[in-house]
Amino acid sequence: MPPETDPAPPPPRVRPGALRWVAYAMGAGLPERHRTWVLYDTTTRTWVLRHVARALVQLAVPIALVLVFVPGAFWIRGLAALGGLILGMAFSLAYMTEAVENRVKKAGYAPGSAQAVRDLAGRDRDARDSERRRAAAAKRAARYRARRGG
Repeated sequence: MPPETDPAPPPPRVRPGALRWVAYAMGAGLPERHRTWVLYDTTTRTWVLRHVARALVQLAVPIALVLVFVPGAFWIRGLAALGGLILGMAFSLAYMTEAVENRVKKAGYAPGSAQAVRDLAGRDRDARDSERRRAAAAKRAARYRARRGG
């Protein structure tokens, strides 16, 4: 009997617990068992929303400190916090791909891995969409020919 040539199954995707996720959102690395989850987190269809959630967690600490400890009227502190939130989110979104690649690199993947996985998924999605549109067009053409008596 020939030896098995199937590649080893991918390791399971283990999501971190809440406290570990908060540490991860703040920039800490995760243990090896979460490696595949980090790649999933940074390449899934909702990776931008996940990045925004991590950025909001990072900004929560300084915003809370401003709201609680800076003296003055609350509306002034609130506007200062809002300005900081807007500026922080602008920078976070501007450097989103670099930050995500850094997370993937911390997890042990080569730089550029997340972008490569997203590009491959995009090509697959485009191919599926193209095939779906082609099939729909063929179906419409068949209906048109049937109505025209051809």
